[in-house]
Amino acid sequence: MSPRQHRAPGSAAADLDLFASHFQAQMKVKGPLADRMRPRRLEEYIGQRHLLAPGKLLRRAIEADRVRSLILYGPPGTGKTTLARVIAAHSNATFRDLNAVLSGVKAIREEIEGAQDRLNRFGQQTLLFVDEIHRFNQSQQDALLPWVERGVVTLIGATTENPYFEVNAALNSRSHIFQLTPLTHEELREVLEQALTDEQRGYGRLKVTVTDDALAHWVSVVNGDARALLNALEVAVETTPPNKQMSEEMSEKMSGGGLIMVDLAVAEESIQARAVVYDRSGDAHFDHMSALIKSMRGSDPDASLYWLAKMIYAGEPPRAIFRRLLIFASEDVGLASPNALATLNACADAFDRVGMPEGRFHLAHATLALATAPKSNSTMGFFDALRAVERDPHGDVPTHLKDPSRDGEALGHGKGYLYPHAYAQHWVAQEHLPPALRGRVFYTPSQEGAEREIGARHQALREAQLEGTLAPHEHPLIRSVSPHERRLEEWTSRAMGRDAELWQALRERALQLLSLERGSVTLDLNPTSGLFTWASLRESPEGGVYCWCFKPESAQLIQAQAAPLPWSHQPMIATGSLEELVTQTRTRALSFDRVIAQGLLSDGVALPPLLDTLASTLTAGGRALLLEPSLSPTSLLEALLKASPELEEAL
Repeated sequence: MSPRQHRAPGSAAADLDLFASHFQAQMKVKGPLADRMRPRRLEEYIGQRHLLAPGKLLRRAIEADRVRSLILYGPPGTGKTTLARVIAAHSNATFRDLNAVLSGVKAIREEIEGAQDRLNRFGQQTLLFVDEIHRFNQSQQDALLPWVERGVVTLIGATTENPYFEVNAALNSRSHIFQLTPLTHEELREVLEQALTDEQRGYGRLKVTVTDDALAHWVSVVNGDARALLNALEVAVETTPPNKQMSEEMSEKMSGGGLIMVDLAVAEESIQARAVVYDRSGDAHFDHMSALIKSMRGSDPDASLYWLAKMIYAGEPPRAIFRRLLIFASEDVGLASPNALATLNACADAFDRVGMPEGRFHLAHATLALATAPKSNSTMGFFDALRAVERDPHGDVPTHLKDPSRDGEALGHGKGYLYPHAYAQHWVAQEHLPPALRGRVFYTPSQEGAEREIGARHQALREAQLEGTLAPHEHPLIRSVSPHERRLEEWTSRAMGRDAELWQALRERALQLLSLERGSVTLDLNPTSGLFTWASLRESPEGGVYCWCFKPESAQLIQAQAAPLPWSHQPMIATGSLEELVTQTRTRALSFDRVIAQGLLSDGVALPPLLDTLASTLTAGGRALLLEPSLSPTSLLEALLKASPELEEAL
């Protein structure tokens, strides 16, 4: 019903609303446990600390009521719908929800009309939650796009499928994508404890005991799915009579209600089979196939067999697996084990004759053969050659390699060709590449398996070929160019602008040492121009970057660069001393996963207080990196000696 429609008291619509309100009130008390236990506020939410820990981008946006359109992507039971409702609880906007399975374009239009009406009449924003948004077809997603773009609605989509493949690219570009992960064992235990102690929504009024074995079984089986865990608890509690496993004497001593004991046997009955999350047309197919390939590439037969077994168990077509194994045999094994491809073809032929279930032996045989084989990806040289063709499409065939059968006498095609079988060892030094590509290397043999011997022989022939073709050839149309002149030009070009390259190399090395993750919260301490700020923001889109500047002009410079960016892509910028930094972090209970400090010792900051500051601001397992580009080795050694008397005594 549109918000413009009004219901008169005593009307059928009003009676229906009263009935719906009564039904919702009953559901809060008697509904499924998983629904009753949904967190209502951010403080009750369990899991996804990589997104919601203090200082993270999403938490800051929720607390500031500045959430913009976003898509929550993750497996079932990780809290996507719950997080959307928590966002709504912290927002002044109206919350509306749609299910993509049950809704069409008409329902979308009705919600848009209501959102426009609230915005025009009351200035009220609307949060539109679309569950399973990947189920919307192209036209349905297109119907949402203009209203999201104009800000009529703030979209919160939830999906179990990769939004980069399943959601309209235009919607993706206007939304911040957050990936939710399965809950850890500790988080699942916390969910269970919350349900057992909550007297209003959970089982806090009952005497329920869950044994360690039962809990361990549940945690292992649910695969990080909190909903499945709560469903199992509900089945166990609701179907287990009180005092079922207690003696009559112990039962009589119990005061108040009886004890509901959930042991391993009850837990196994409440959830009997491990749920394998696998969609053969979605992410699960690609992710599991990727895991199999990477395990074989890493020469790990145990992991390879596990991922193979999981795919077969989940119903992956064996032919699809054999197809990937055939590619792998040439892409990742290649000439290091030339017989691997033949073995794989034999296994595939045997499978076609035998079929399932005995054909699983041949799948395992092929997988183990590839996982334990020596590895070489020298066939990737083809793609280097392909890029050379794309860049230089006019590389003509050298005259001596052309077919002489048609124009040999008139144009000299084939003249100067040296027939290898006429020479010792069936080889002679001559050039086979176009003149512009002479000296280029596309094939790089590995040092593994049979290719080690191939590579040794090939290297000797290549050196001899280079030596032989550098001398002027007797045919006037076939010339050799020295690669040294071209390399000299490249070296001269690289030498120009060396300062910029040095800074770029410094940044890349620093980021490599820091090992930033998507959810890292980084402190950029004493930045000057934002050299590391923007790279850190790109590396950690779900975390954030704090710039603490000692100089106001540095803060102004970074602020000016950040001004054109969206709020969610801007760093937090502040100025002050080290002492003020410590005070601020303690006041706000803020800690950092990574800290990068630049030129502090050069600016006269003593090393001991600096180290104390870094230690007080870092999270457990965090990393700090000190960069001193203008400090001499002698000055750095003096600073270290002052900071560590033990080091001075040792010296």
